Amino acid sequence: QVQLVESGGGLVQAGGSLRLSCAASGWVFSGNSMGWYRQAPGKQRELVATITSGGLKTYADSVKGRFSISRGYGENTVVLQMNSLKPEDTAVYYCRVRRTAVPSSYDLWGQGTQITVSS
Repeated sequence: QVQLVESGGGLVQAGGSLRLSCAASGWVFSGNSMGWYRQAPGKQRELVATITSGGLKTYADSVKGRFSISRGYGENTVVLQMNSLKPEDTAVYYCRVRRTAVPSSYDLWGQGTQITVSS
């Protein structure tokens, strides 16, 4: 049983900063990838940033240079530092952790946290 706990959502003015954290608890294996996705009203869920077990980072073009993803306190924690926030960043942000190696594979999602950026 694995649970993802997200924190850091809230309201901020354009140009401000926020930090999102996600911690996975329970039976979580090493060698996983973690990341953040977001979904705005009326739009499909999209990748924001991910980090692999080897430290390789991927960012959406829309957030490059503004957001930074890193592992926090332990392998099963991921942090997303968001700077220079824009109104178009407004969305529900979801944490994701996955492992593709079988038989201990999984693909887990957090419940989502709201980020609202006002102009």
